[in-house]
Amino acid sequence: MSEESVFPQALLDELARDPAAPAVERGPRTTTRGELLDLVRRTTAALRDAGAGPGRGVALATGVTAEGLAAQVAAHVLGCRVVGVRPGVPAAHLPHVLADVDVLVVDAGTDAPALRGAAGAARVVVLERDLPADGDDPVPAGRPDDVALVVSTSGSTGVPKGAAFTYAALTGHWSWQPARWTDRTRALAAGYGRFLLFGTLASAVVFEHLALCLLTGGTAVVPEGPPDLPRDFGRLRATACLLTVPRLHRLLDTARPDDLTTLRVLLVAGSPLAPHRFAQAVEVLGDVVHHAYGQTELGVVSLLTAEDVRRHPGALASVGRPWDGVEVRVVDEDGADVPPGATGEVVVRTANAFLGYWRDPDRTAEVVRDGWVRTRDLGRLDEDGFLHLTGRARDVVIVNAVLHYVGPIEKVLVSHPDVDQAYVVGVPDERTGEAAHAFVVPRAGASPDGAALRALVAVELGPDAVPATVTTVAEVPIAPSGKPDKRALAALRPEAVRGV
Repeated sequence: MSEESVFPQALLDELARDPAAPAVERGPRTTTRGELLDLVRRTTAALRDAGAGPGRGVALATGVTAEGLAAQVAAHVLGCRVVGVRPGVPAAHLPHVLADVDVLVVDAGTDAPALRGAAGAARVVVLERDLPADGDDPVPAGRPDDVALVVSTSGSTGVPKGAAFTYAALTGHWSWQPARWTDRTRALAAGYGRFLLFGTLASAVVFEHLALCLLTGGTAVVPEGPPDLPRDFGRLRATACLLTVPRLHRLLDTARPDDLTTLRVLLVAGSPLAPHRFAQAVEVLGDVVHHAYGQTELGVVSLLTAEDVRRHPGALASVGRPWDGVEVRVVDEDGADVPPGATGEVVVRTANAFLGYWRDPDRTAEVVRDGWVRTRDLGRLDEDGFLHLTGRARDVVIVNAVLHYVGPIEKVLVSHPDVDQAYVVGVPDERTGEAAHAFVVPRAGASPDGAALRALVAVELGPDAVPATVTTVAEVPIAPSGKPDKRALAALRPEAVRGV
């Protein structure tokens, strides 16, 4: 295998190297590496028969299964543009997500008329049912400049944005190209012998860290139902897991020592982790705790470890040092570097960064400039090279690791005939990382119904965008700048008034 082997050749080589070793374990079923490679062969043949090939769009609406993983690898072998469909996507978003796809892949037994309707004339391939008995050995056909993967954002702006990655980016991806791994990456990957995999294969983060497991001879261990943490750690002998900050909070409150003896890597990501919580996690769990900062468009940007904090106590309030192959700068409004310790916008450059937003040149131009990606996050770099985040250059709330722009939520609320003005603020929340709280000013003579407003948001933007509370106020406090004072609004939410 050469350093420049085309994605996903490194994975194919690794599966063939030890075909009897387990690759995916789900309940009583274990799929060996040889069996997974055979699924890739057969799914490649089925997709090719359906018209898939270089540059063609293949949408994957599958579960976290060996078949779903094989379908993604097979589509990449053919050089397709893979579009992952997250579970629970609002029906109103499906036509946007599935635009320009030629083939839709679904699990056996899936009855999804909304999916099929949104996919239009796309051919449908049903896993297991439509696979031939055999197929040729896979030979990656991805062209470097073709789009290989489109990862949808939450859709909180009204419709999901599609972060598009080329085959060149995936070929150069830090996690999918082991020939380029540094000692730091190899040390992290060594803990992924049994990677507890849940959520969705359409997640860029899951996809990124699945590589560390499969490329080091590890096994992806999939719970049969919703994850039961921390019980699943011990029951499934998991050595590595990705967690959102809220899940970490619950873990710290409920874990028993016996649940955690197998863990070697617990990577926490998705939203800021308070310094006292990181310290508590290290005290309870030990050096297995890692805090990652990243974005869908970039992958991992930086990583903080317990060892970092021991050597540099001031790093406790940071999100760590830039990851391997990642360049980080902090710039002013004109794009010029600010001095160490000064605050500015964090911009990032890496070989595996996204190309731009699929068929959205205006948004792409706002974010990608001269090869650097604007994170829209504010921060500073200290003298030891640790990155400290200080705020956001955009008005968003991150709920359960999913980013939601508040503007679209406010727009939906104010569309209700009883609402004159609407404002949404984000507040730290132990359960969800952050929570959105809405404040509405009623129209004359009206009495807005909070439950009806929350239901309206669910219909228009999906359940994850629904505010935790809706509070009616007679008027909105104004800041000295003349703008609505959202900090003052946050103090008016029901929990704050009650002193919770």
